Amino acid sequence: MFTGIVEELGTVASVTDLGDAARIVITGPLVTSDVRPGDSIAVNGVCLTVVEPTGTDFAADVMAETLSRSTLGALAAGENVNLERAAKVEARIGGHIVQGHVDGVAVVRTIQPADHWTTMTFDLPAGLSRYLVEKGSITVDGVSLTVVGVGDAEFSVSLIPTTLEHTTLGSREVGDRVNIEVDVLAKYVERLMEGRQE
Repeated sequence: MFTGIVEELGTVASVTDLGDAARIVITGPLVTSDVRPGDSIAVNGVCLTVVEPTGTDFAADVMAETLSRSTLGALAAGENVNLERAAKVEARIGGHIVQGHVDGVAVVRTIQPADHWTTMTFDLPAGLSRYLVEKGSITVDGVSLTVVGVGDAEFSVSLIPTTLEHTTLGSREVGDRVNIEVDVLAKYVERLMEGRQE
């Protein structure tokens, strides 16, 4: 489990194509400071298992399913990524409950800077808008954010300068693709309501 509070901007050191999978090596001095094989680290919101920690780098094997359902399949050496270690039970949850299980890929539609914040609007994959509510939570590239507007096929968030500075969202441009994870509580409520109707 994660909280959507990004700990550091890491850098992709290498991506090796394994045919039906890929091995990604990422540099992140903070998240590797106490990492062990088998630990979970969220990379742009995708929960990955550390298979080989080496100094300030860690390697993770990413299967075809994850590569096709997230933006990880398009990563290249030198790119920055948002990194977060799994939450500790005794830690504060500053964001919301994040599983690291991407629900889809959204596209940046507009970026509107203001004096003290920036509003970004995203095109939403079909079928996900029903899980979003104004003032609810959403994870974009692993960043826990508050939904400020939602429509049938889009949603918007407002970003403070700190979020723009310390995550990859500050370098996103119109047309860029991002990983989206909706609030898992909404999915459970939907499933429970389906059971009641049956």
